[in-house]
Amino acid sequence: MTTSKKTPATAATSTAQTKDEALAPARRDPAGQHMNTDHGVGIPHTDDSLRGGPRGPTLLEDFHLREKITRFDHERIPERAVHARGSAAHGYFELYKPIPELTKAAFLNDTTARTPVFVRFSTVVGSRGSADTARDVRGFATKFYTQEGNFDLVGNNIPVFFIQDGIKFPDLVHAVKPEPHHEMPQAASAHDTFWDFASLVPETTHMLMWVMSDRAIPRSFSRMEGFGVHTFRLVNAAGKSVFVKFHWKPLLGVHSLVWDEAQELAGRDADFHRRDLWESIERGEFPQWELGVQVVSEADEMAFDFDLLDATKIIPEELVPVQRIGRMTLDRNPDNFFAETEQVAFLPSNVVPGIDFTNDPLLQARLFSYQDTQLTRLGGPNFAQIPINRPVVPVHNHQQDGFMQQTVPTTRANYHPNSIGGGCPMLTPEKAGGFAHFPQRVEGQKIRERSASFADHYSQATLFWNSMSEPEKRHLVKAVRFELSKVERRAIRQRQVDNFANVDADFARRVCEGIDVDPPTPSPRKAAEGLGKRSVKASPALSMADTVKSARGRQVAALVDEGYSHAEFSAVAAALEAAGARVVVVGKKLGPVKSGDGAEVDATKNRLTVASSLFDAVYIPGGASAAKLAGERDVRRFVEEAWRHCKPIGATGEGVEVLTVCDLDGAKLAAKGAASTVDRGLVTCRATDHAAFAKDLIEAIAKHRHWERER
Repeated sequence: MTTSKKTPATAATSTAQTKDEALAPARRDPAGQHMNTDHGVGIPHTDDSLRGGPRGPTLLEDFHLREKITRFDHERIPERAVHARGSAAHGYFELYKPIPELTKAAFLNDTTARTPVFVRFSTVVGSRGSADTARDVRGFATKFYTQEGNFDLVGNNIPVFFIQDGIKFPDLVHAVKPEPHHEMPQAASAHDTFWDFASLVPETTHMLMWVMSDRAIPRSFSRMEGFGVHTFRLVNAAGKSVFVKFHWKPLLGVHSLVWDEAQELAGRDADFHRRDLWESIERGEFPQWELGVQVVSEADEMAFDFDLLDATKIIPEELVPVQRIGRMTLDRNPDNFFAETEQVAFLPSNVVPGIDFTNDPLLQARLFSYQDTQLTRLGGPNFAQIPINRPVVPVHNHQQDGFMQQTVPTTRANYHPNSIGGGCPMLTPEKAGGFAHFPQRVEGQKIRERSASFADHYSQATLFWNSMSEPEKRHLVKAVRFELSKVERRAIRQRQVDNFANVDADFARRVCEGIDVDPPTPSPRKAAEGLGKRSVKASPALSMADTVKSARGRQVAALVDEGYSHAEFSAVAAALEAAGARVVVVGKKLGPVKSGDGAEVDATKNRLTVASSLFDAVYIPGGASAAKLAGERDVRRFVEEAWRHCKPIGATGEGVEVLTVCDLDGAKLAAKGAASTVDRGLVTCRATDHAAFAKDLIEAIAKHRHWERER
């Protein structure tokens, strides 16, 4: 049992400083310092081992050698079984308004507090060396360092999960990981074992729809939603409980890559997502999300056509709106990747008074699993004492010794109750802020049996399909075809398509084209029992079509060469930067590029090392450079690839001529003589009205993609 000393909530900045101060003793800066051993003895020489003569045997007594090699041999800790590849950042959470009617959690009732957070984003399936842009679920784990202890909201960018009961988790992970006989494929679900499992476990169907959608290839961490997945409880000071689902809503909207682009990025820049997060924070473009809650009363627990305890189900926002209660800002990168990002330990069991669990069978298993896995990864039970995992409040208990014990207890009384230590540390009564589990009534026989209210595996998969825009449906169908085309066993492909027929007949028919299976045959749907009828046929909130659209944070590649028009470039670039976009000058080589009107600009990227897949839009200024650009195959490929990926493309003056030599699927017509055009995200201007051009280009960039180009 753990008890914490209570300190009153502090002003906005001091809480964040408390966490910084807690980490400060663990930081090291060797500037001006001498090298020494782990126990502090100075090292005069570290280039040669101690030997019996210049060519003699190395001596066992060389403790410098042993320490150096031993530390190196043990630098790597076991990677996470899932979520191995991650990236993280520090930040803070600010509450919009207190919610005492819902919870007694202090950090959700104090608008003056700035609660420090540490957030880790991750892929699930791949190893630490895999690529960021694989089709996969993304982990979205947040550690709140509150004045009552740590609260870990351990979620994903998808609101549901593959399975209903945690006992199936090892089977799921074994199936989706590389196949055991040859350890392939890496970071991919497109293989036989995964689809064999999925096709035999119908409860996976809803999650499959999400993972095959564009949600599984986000544009960036800052443009993806986060979900707590499970239904939790909030408990107020009067002991009243409500059910809650947690949401993270990105202020930049929800945007994704296209599949061809995601695959190219895996080769061009395997660190695409983590680089984007790091560089955005370094530039001061701090990612932000709003924390939202969906609240359901105890009386409405069984009012819906799904079970709130079923992690394969969502609560449609049209039935229970998301209340946005606060904002999270990530504003500081880690000082050391291993010490912070790799050693951070998130536990769903880390809750504070006012937040409690439900009987969700997947959540119940995670409460054990996460704690258990850290014992192996981080060397023993004292991983909570690692600086990144320490709460900002003092912790006192009778737990002692073991690997990585970092405290130095001075009391003789390491047990409870005691009189030798004055009874300390003392217990914290619930009335004084101690944690107490919600007193839910529990009764029933011990039995291995799934609740009949969990029996419906297809209705919400159908809801998801019905809620997609036509471009999203096209991409989903293509993704499933891609995955099943990698499955060698026809029987598995057939079984999965038959499962999809229970979702939607047209969807299954479109999937089966080209993968050598018979027309799909649906099976009778099994209805859930003992539930209410509240439901919806479609949920617009599930589609990305109506998400927030803005040019903020967008990366625009400006293709320049000697002789470009600096007047055009500077006017357009200034407007783009004012709208929050970032203009990156891409030249034939790095360094200064001279314009035709006496100025110059620095090319920070060269065309040998980048492609349009690394950017959100393309701009080509006019000037004498246009003829050179038009003659370069790499430039044409750059523009054509951006067009194929439905990205905005802009050109001014002679830059329009570059577009006329590119294969833009009919858009050449827009470049023939007209003073200005706007055509499916292609914006051109031969005149001098650069302000109007920039406005049109910014609007095109804000839309993210122009799906009407897709064939």
